[in-house]
Amino acid sequence: MSVGEMAAALGISAEAVPDCRGRILTRAVTDSREAGPGALFVCVPGARVDGHDFAASAVERGAGAVLASRPLPEVAALGAPVLVVEDTVSALGRLAARWRDKTRAKVVCVTGTAGKTTLKETLAAILAQHGKTARTPLNHNNQIGMPCAVLDTDGDEAFWVMEAGISHAGDMDDLGAILRPDLAVILNVGPCHTEGLGEKGVAWNKARLLAYLAPGGRALVSADYGDLVAEARATGTEPAFFSAAGAAPYRARMEVGSTGRCRLELDGENFSVDTPFRGAFGAETTIAAAAAAHLLGLDAEEIRRGFAAATLPPQRCARKVLGPWRVIDDTYNANPLSMRRMLEAAAAEAGAASLPLVAVLGEMGELGAESARHHEDLGRLLGELGVAAVFWKGGHGGNVYAGLAATHPEAVRVWTEVKGPEDFAAAWQAAGDFPDGGVLLFKGSRANRLEELLAALEEKEREQGRVL
Repeated sequence: MSVGEMAAALGISAEAVPDCRGRILTRAVTDSREAGPGALFVCVPGARVDGHDFAASAVERGAGAVLASRPLPEVAALGAPVLVVEDTVSALGRLAARWRDKTRAKVVCVTGTAGKTTLKETLAAILAQHGKTARTPLNHNNQIGMPCAVLDTDGDEAFWVMEAGISHAGDMDDLGAILRPDLAVILNVGPCHTEGLGEKGVAWNKARLLAYLAPGGRALVSADYGDLVAEARATGTEPAFFSAAGAAPYRARMEVGSTGRCRLELDGENFSVDTPFRGAFGAETTIAAAAAAHLLGLDAEEIRRGFAAATLPPQRCARKVLGPWRVIDDTYNANPLSMRRMLEAAAAEAGAASLPLVAVLGEMGELGAESARHHEDLGRLLGELGVAAVFWKGGHGGNVYAGLAATHPEAVRVWTEVKGPEDFAAAWQAAGDFPDGGVLLFKGSRANRLEELLAALEEKEREQGRVL
C-alpha cells in the first residue's frame, strides 16, 4: 500500500503527511533492527522501552514511513513521513484490516488452548500443496504480531493461515475484526490465561472468533469439548465438527502400534496419513488440519503430501536422543490442557516400550485464582501415570507435590525441586537411578525457560560422549 492509502485508512489528511502519495510500503515492523526499504516502522510503547525512541534509527535503516502517537521532528528531518495516530497498535490493526480487504486469498484463522501453532504450521504445509500460502511466523498471534504477519503477505496468495492467541477479554474481538476469516478453526479449549479472560471463560472468548466470519465464511470446531460446542452454536453459527474421541463428520484415530499413522474420515471419505504426531493430541491436530483442508477443496493426495511435508515448530514435541534417553522437548509453553496431553502421550510411549517416564516440568502461568487447584491436579496426574521421577522448577511446587503424594506411594523419592541449570545438572547426576534410560519430557510455561535445563543435560551427556 502507498503511504497515502495508509493515511486515508487512518483518517489522516494527505496534506498532514508530506511526500506520502507515491511511496509504497510492503511490510510493518516494530523492531528498528528489522527495518529496511519498504517497511513501516510502528512505534509501540512498552514497559521497558518505547518504540518512539528508535524511530530515527529505523528510518536510517531504510524504513519508508513511521506510525507514531506523537510528532517526531527528528524523523521528519530525515525525510520519512510520520503518520500520527492516537493508538499505534489499534492503527496497525486497521491497516492490516485494509490489506485483508484487498486480498483474494482464502483466509483461515486458527485458535485454541493447546497446539494452535502446530496446527497452523501443519495446515499451511498442506494448503501449500494446492497454492501459494502465507502464515503467521512462529506464534506471532497477538494484536501486534498478527497484523504484522498480514501486512507481510504479498497479496497474491491462494491461502492465508493466521493464528489468533488471546490472554484478555476483548482480544478475540480485536483479532477477529482484522482477519474476518473465510474459515475459522477452534482446535480445543481448556484452562489457560484464566487470570485475564474473565468470568465468561475460555470457551466463550475463543468462540467470539465466529462472530467475525467473512460473508459466506465457515467454522470448524472440535466436538470433543461440550462448553465449546455450546458457545460456538450460541454465536448463531452452525459449525462443521471434528473429533478425535467420538462421532463427528470429520474424525480421526491413531492406528495401533504405529508411530504417527492416522486414520481419517472426512465427511464420508476414508484414508490414512503419516504424521509427525503421537497420541490423542496428535489425532486432534491431524483431524483439525485435514478437515480444514478438505473444507477448502483439497483432495486426499494433496492432504497426504502436506502431512509428509509438515515439520513441527521448535520446542513443540521436538524429539531427540541423549544417550539412552528418548527426549521430548515441549519447552515452549504450558497450560493444564497441553500439560496433560503431553504427559499422557509420553506415558503411553514409555509404557509401550516398558521404559520409565521422567518429567522435567515447570510452573503453569497466568491461571489466577485457579492456579493452586490446577497444579495440585497436575500432581495427581503425575502419580496416576506412575512417573519414575519429577524435577520441578518454579512456583506452586507445594501444590504439585501435594497432588503427587496423594496418588504416588513413593512421592518423596520421586520428587526434586530445582532452581536453574546448574542445580538441575547436579540433581540429575545425583539421581543416577536410570542406567538404561527411558522417556524424558521437558515441559513448562515460557517464564521457566526449561530449554536451559535441557541444554545443561545435553552438555553433561556431551561430556560423556553420549549425544547422538
